[in-house]
Amino acid sequence: MDVHVLSAYFHRYGAIVIFVIVFLEYLNMPGFPSGVIMPLAGIWASKGNIAFISVLILSVVAGICGSWALYFLGRYGGDLVLKKYVKKFPKQKAVIDRTIERVQNKGYLGIFVGKLIPVFRTIISIPAGVLKINFIGYTVASTMGIFVWNLLFVGAGYIFGEAALKFLA
Repeated sequence: MDVHVLSAYFHRYGAIVIFVIVFLEYLNMPGFPSGVIMPLAGIWASKGNIAFISVLILSVVAGICGSWALYFLGRYGGDLVLKKYVKKFPKQKAVIDRTIERVQNKGYLGIFVGKLIPVFRTIISIPAGVLKINFIGYTVASTMGIFVWNLLFVGAGYIFGEAALKFLA
């Protein structure tokens, strides 16, 4: 999805689009890059279409919901899910192995930091579920990481977005 398509969706459907697209992005769906989605939501807020805090909260809630879906997929699908995922995306095996190691060694701190690293941030939920990390601790660590990530990207769109759009035009 490009900037113009996302802008059209935002204008046509409103805030629910932010939730749905961010949710899909946190499910690691192809075509939903946070580097486009989050700043664009910030730009939308800067134009007065929605409050910045509303965009931020909506994006964090969507991120948590997407992360929970992958966590429970990992928790109840376990190794089968990882095997099928690696078979479908073999290039990500090394990332998954490092992610599992990070979660095992660093626990909640690893989850928090993992939510701040591209690719790791969406994939880390599955190994956390496979390892049966405490759900409350996982949710707290994830929420903090998601908040920081989304704040940076939505905030960048809010502050610098208009200039970036003029540059792209």
